[in-house]
Amino acid sequence: MNYLIRFTLTLALLLIAFSAVAQDDLAFDPTPCAAHQDGGDLPPDCAALIAAYPAPPAITPIDQDRFTLSTYNFWRVSRDGAPKHDAPGGNVIGQIPAGFNTVHGIDASVDGWLRIADGSWISRDVATFAEPSYFTGFTLDNGLEQPFAVVLDLSRIAVSLFPGGPRSSSNGRYIERYEPVNIFSTALDANGWRWYMIGANQWVEQRFVSKFFKIERPEGVAPGARWVSVDLYEQTLVAYEGDTPVFATVISTGIPPNETNEGLFPIWASLPLDGMSGAAGAPDAYAVESVPWVMYFDDGISLHGTYWHNLFGYRQSHGCVNLTVSDARWMYGWVHDADFNAMGATDVQVYVHSSGEYGVTSSGL
Repeated sequence: MNYLIRFTLTLALLLIAFSAVAQDDLAFDPTPCAAHQDGGDLPPDCAALIAAYPAPPAITPIDQDRFTLSTYNFWRVSRDGAPKHDAPGGNVIGQIPAGFNTVHGIDASVDGWLRIADGSWISRDVATFAEPSYFTGFTLDNGLEQPFAVVLDLSRIAVSLFPGGPRSSSNGRYIERYEPVNIFSTALDANGWRWYMIGANQWVEQRFVSKFFKIERPEGVAPGARWVSVDLYEQTLVAYEGDTPVFATVISTGIPPNETNEGLFPIWASLPLDGMSGAAGAPDAYAVESVPWVMYFDDGISLHGTYWHNLFGYRQSHGCVNLTVSDARWMYGWVHDADFNAMGATDVQVYVHSSGEYGVTSSGL
């Protein structure tokens, strides 16, 4: 091992050790940073807090659902639809209609062709492999005592040095997709958008992250009962046991005109696996095979695993609450007390609400 590698590893271990010691001596409370909003020198107690807590404390990523992720082989079909053939280059025997469709691929060994679950073949020119997301949400070890956020931006942008400022690489901080970050201070820019300080003079605008925070148990949920908060504004889901948050993740809800309805709904049915389709013949028709870990709560609207996109934190669906496959598996087990073969109704309720209004800033502009 050369000197540079040994030095880098030693420095990393020292930083980890320092952080652990500092956290033992310093509780995570961002109050010392709250008034710091100008990009100037940090107050010493704020600087010490940021050094001690480079990442949100007391959150633990859940395990990936490796079985489901490894066995799925699904493909998105062109929105124009596609003819089905009896063999590669053979006779047309059917048609996949226009719309949003996924198919289960069972044989991709023939160059330019894909065999699907019903035995027919489609051209690879009209099919794209649906790479599932491997992101997972977090169990909450301290009941979400302090808010934190998850980065949504896809392009690894640099942070700003002060609220509303231009992006700057001068402090070397770039935000990474799905990275969990602390919120040490909050400020409004001239246009009324919230900015969060996620490190020492490292600011990001609210539209680049989803924020997690504790809310009051809604009327209609009994004390001690399990319930789920779905925040349409932040595109977040938080699972509660009574008044205690236990799990948090980013989601994708309905796009207009198919917004996810607000309200309090019981989970009235659940299935480990289900197919979904709708709006046949319409431009927004869809047919999605083998959707995992489905929990219905508002008629045909459900919480479910989603393998066909990786844009969690942004609205994407026809009304359902999209989760990653791994997050949906965790939720299904939690809803059914870890019985993954269970089906049917539960006593868990889903509270769909919005903590803000899309396109309207925090100052109401």
